[in-house]
Amino acid sequence: MHFPTPRTSGRPASRPAQDGVCSDAFDAQLATVVAGARRRAQRDGDRQIDTAHLLHSLLEWDPDARAALGGEQQIARVLGYLVQRSIGYGLRWQGSVEDSGALPVVKGAADGRGCPGWSPAAAAAMRAAGERARLRNAGYADGVDLLVCLAADPECRAVEVLGRAGVDAALLTERIAGGPQAHR
Repeated sequence: MHFPTPRTSGRPASRPAQDGVCSDAFDAQLATVVAGARRRAQRDGDRQIDTAHLLHSLLEWDPDARAALGGEQQIARVLGYLVQRSIGYGLRWQGSVEDSGALPVVKGAADGRGCPGWSPAAAAAMRAAGERARLRNAGYADGVDLLVCLAADPECRAVEVLGRAGVDAALLTERIAGGPQAHR
């Protein structure tokens, strides 16, 4: 399986996340993931970036997140479901707002209505990734932080996709959080 090679230096991005999603900066790799998710949402005709867009872009652009998810067959199954989503599988999601309620709703906009262009669940996952980075004393959230936060929300679209591909999101979260990189 071939994945695009991101053109990032691995150094932290010098600006905070866009759209008021996260008050913390994220690393250059995660900035690429967010940009890819935004393009995917626009291309799919979705009003908001949701957790499935983030998962799709994360697996395309972040080699550490792919490694954390599992082997090539596992990644191929997950990407297969994500591609199906863009060609019709996710039509039932169009026109609806993803808000699982599992993570706290983000109030990022100045008017308190949330983060324009982001589903509440996706914005909450980005904020939670920033919090994970702070807890491990890292200056910036990375793709593995985001993967863990996506998998931790049992009601989000990303977890639905993972489940359909045979990935137990709770076990994935536990394995990453308690594995050899326990600081994550």
